[in-house]
Amino acid sequence: MPRELSSRDLDLLKKLAPECNDIICSGSGFAFRSILPPVVNHFALDAADFRNRLDRLDVNDLTYLFTLIRDGSESMGCVPPEYAGVFLEVVSTKLDTRTAAEIMEIYENSQQCED
Repeated sequence: MPRELSSRDLDLLKKLAPECNDIICSGSGFAFRSILPPVVNHFALDAADFRNRLDRLDVNDLTYLFTLIRDGSESMGCVPPEYAGVFLEVVSTKLDTRTAAEIMEIYENSQQCED
C-alpha cells in the first residue's frame, strides 16, 4: 500500500541510512514509499551492513515498523530473502519470536516488489 512517508518514517530512514539526502528513488524517480526497501536496495552494502544499521533501532522503533508491516503500510515485497532473514533475527532478539513469526508470515504472503 503506497504511502507518503511521515516525519516518524523519515526519522527512522535517517537513523538507518544517515547518508540518505534525498527520498527520491534513483531507479523509479518516485519518492520512497517504505523504510526498509530503500535501506536494503540503496544504502546497505550487504546483509552484515544491514544488520549493523538495524542495530541502531530500539524496541520502540522496531515495534513501530512491526505496526506498519502488520497493517500493510510498510512493504516487505522489495526486501530480498537474505535481508528479510536478518530483519527477522533482529526482531526476534529485540522484540520476540512471536512477532518475528508474524512478520515472516506477512513476508511470505507479500507481493513482489511493486513500482
